[in-house]
Amino acid sequence: MPEFFPFIPGTETGRAARQHASDASPLLGRFRAVPPSRTAASALARASQQERLGLLSAGGRGSVHVGYGALLVAGLEGDYSDEDEDEDGEDDDDDDVDDGHNMGCGRMLRKTGRAWRRFVRVSRRNVRDLWVAPRQTAVKRVVEKWWSRWAILVFLPAALAVGWCALPFPQYPLSPSHSRTHPQPPPTAPDSPPSDHRAPGHGEARVQVNFWFFLLVYYGFYNLTALIWITKVFNIYSLNWWPSTLGFPLTVSLIAILSLAAPIPIYLIPEARYLTIHNTAWISWTFVIMAMPVAIAFCIMMTHERHLSLRNSLSETQRIFTSSWWTGKSDTQSVTRNHNRRRGLMGRSVNSFDPDAALQIADQSPRHRMAFMQRRRWLPASFVRFVWFCLALFVGLLAYLAGEAYAEIYLRTLPHNSFETIVYVYSWVVTVHLLDALTGWILGANEGERVGSYPLSWIFKLYFMLTYQTYVRALYARLRSPSQFIWLQALSSGFLIILTPLTMTQTYHRVLSMLGLTSQSYASYQKICTRNVFIRFLAENVSMLAFLGSILVLHFGANKHVYPYFAFDDPDELYDFELTFYASAVTWACELAAGVVLRGLVRWAFGVNANEEGRTDLAVWPELLPTSVAVMLHVLQSMLFSIIRLHFR
Repeated sequence: MPEFFPFIPGTETGRAARQHASDASPLLGRFRAVPPSRTAASALARASQQERLGLLSAGGRGSVHVGYGALLVAGLEGDYSDEDEDEDGEDDDDDDVDDGHNMGCGRMLRKTGRAWRRFVRVSRRNVRDLWVAPRQTAVKRVVEKWWSRWAILVFLPAALAVGWCALPFPQYPLSPSHSRTHPQPPPTAPDSPPSDHRAPGHGEARVQVNFWFFLLVYYGFYNLTALIWITKVFNIYSLNWWPSTLGFPLTVSLIAILSLAAPIPIYLIPEARYLTIHNTAWISWTFVIMAMPVAIAFCIMMTHERHLSLRNSLSETQRIFTSSWWTGKSDTQSVTRNHNRRRGLMGRSVNSFDPDAALQIADQSPRHRMAFMQRRRWLPASFVRFVWFCLALFVGLLAYLAGEAYAEIYLRTLPHNSFETIVYVYSWVVTVHLLDALTGWILGANEGERVGSYPLSWIFKLYFMLTYQTYVRALYARLRSPSQFIWLQALSSGFLIILTPLTMTQTYHRVLSMLGLTSQSYASYQKICTRNVFIRFLAENVSMLAFLGSILVLHFGANKHVYPYFAFDDPDELYDFELTFYASAVTWACELAAGVVLRGLVRWAFGVNANEEGRTDLAVWPELLPTSVAVMLHVLQSMLFSIIRLHFR
C-alpha cells in the first residue's frame, strides 16, 4: 500500500502491523492509519495544486491521475528506491563475506551455493510479490521496462494458451457407425487427405479422443483458470468469496472436484452421451462453475446479515444519529429480536417466518414502530455495492456465452462473402460494446457510484476488449481472399485513428455531460479514454500472438484432427494456411502501426502518454497484473475451446 494513509488489514500480531505500528499511528478498529511521509506530504501539496487545473501529471511524465491516484503514484518513488537500497545492501553483505574466504575449490562451491540460494529466494519473492500478494514496488519494477511488460502481459498468457491447446490428445479412429452417419474417414497420413471426400473444415469430428484426458487435463486446466480469474476479481473487490471455516484451498478443491465429477455420469449414460460432443454444453457448465463463487459470497453475506442495516452494537456517539437513541436499545437486528423474544412479543399468534411480522410487533408501540420502519427502509451501502458487483459479473459471463453462440452460428453458416463477414464482425462489435457499456455503468465512473471501483472497471474493460478481439481473430481463419483482410483492417484502423481522438476532446465530453451520459470531470474522462487505448493495445497484441501461435501448433502438431478448423486441407475452399498466416501477420503489423500513430496523436493533441498511463495504473493497483494475465489466459482459452471438435471413444 502507498504511504499516504495506507490501511493495513489484519491484527496487531501480523507482520504488516508490527512494521507500521508506532505511537504516532492510531489504531482504528482492525486498521491502522499511518501518517504520510514527507514524500507523500509533498505529493499531496503538488497534487492539490495540479488538481485545480483539472489535469494532473504524475511526475511530469504525461500520466493523467486525479485525486488519490496522483498521491499513490508520487508515493511509489520513495518505496521503490528504499527497496532497491535494501537489496543492494544484502548483495554488499554477501560480497563482504565472500572477500574473507581463500581462493580455491571451496570458495567456488560456497559461491555457487550462495548464488543458488539467492536465486531461490529471489524467485520465491518474485512469485509472492507479483502473483500471490502483489506489491507496488515489485510490479513497478516489471512494468516500467517495455520488454518485461511485453513478456508478462503479452507473451506469457499467449504462450500458456498455445501450450494448453498443443497438449497431444490420445486419438482413435472414428467408429464405423459414425462413419456411416458422417462419411468422412480420417486421412491415413496427416498431410495427405484422401481426394474422394470433403474435408470436415466446418466443425465435424475427424477422430475420437480420450474422454479422461480431456476431462482431467484439458478441461480441468480450463476450469482452474476460470476459478483463478474469478478469485482475482474478488481480490480487487477486497472480498473473500470462500467460507473462512473451510479456507481457500479446500473450497477451490471441492469446486474443482465437482466440476470434473458432474460430467462423468453424463458420459457413462449412453442416452445422455450426445451432450458431451457439444462445446456449448461444456462452456455452459463452466459458466455454472464460475458462478459458484458469486453464489457462495452472496450466501455468506446473507448469513452474516450484511443485508441488514446494522449488525454490530453502536457506540454512544453513533447512536445519537440513529433511532436506537430513543428506543433505548442497540439498533441491531439480533439484539432487537432477542429483546422481543424475552418480552414475549413473538408469541404463538405471530408467525416468525412472516416478513410482515416485524411490522405487526411494531404496531404495539410507537417507539418500536419507528425503529423498525427505519431498519426496513435502509439497505447498507456495502450490501448494495456487492449486489451491483454481482450484476457486473453476471453481464461479463453473459458475454462469455454470447461469444460461444456467435462462433457456433458463424461456423454453421460458412462460407461467407465480404459483406456477410463485415456484418458478422460489426454485429459482434456492437454486442460487445453494449455489454461493455452496461458493465461500465454498473461499475460506476466515480467513487461511491454503485460499485465505484476504478481497478474493476480496468479489468472488465480488458475482458470485453479481449473477448471482441479473440472472436474476430478466429474469423481470420475463414477469410477467403486478401481483400477481406484489407476491408476489415481498413475499417478497424480507420475508426480507431479517427474516432478515438475525437472522443477525447472537451467538446465531445461537454456533449456527453449535457446529455447526462457522464458525470465525470474532463480530467477523469480523459484518463479513462487514455487507459482504454493502452488496454486495446494489450488486447490486440495478445490475441493476435495467440492466434498465430495456435495456427502453427494446431496445423503442424499432433492435434491437427482434433482442431479441424485449422487443418486447411479442403480443396474446395479458397482459404488455406499460407493465406491465413501471412495475411494475419500483415494485419498484425498494420495494427502495430495504427497503435503507434494513435498514441502519437493522443500525445501530440492532449499531452498524455498512453503507455505511461497503463503502466502507472499497473503500479498503483498491483492486483491488476495477475488479474490481467488470468483474464487474458481465460479468454484466449475460450477462443480455442469454441473451435475444438469432440467425439469421445
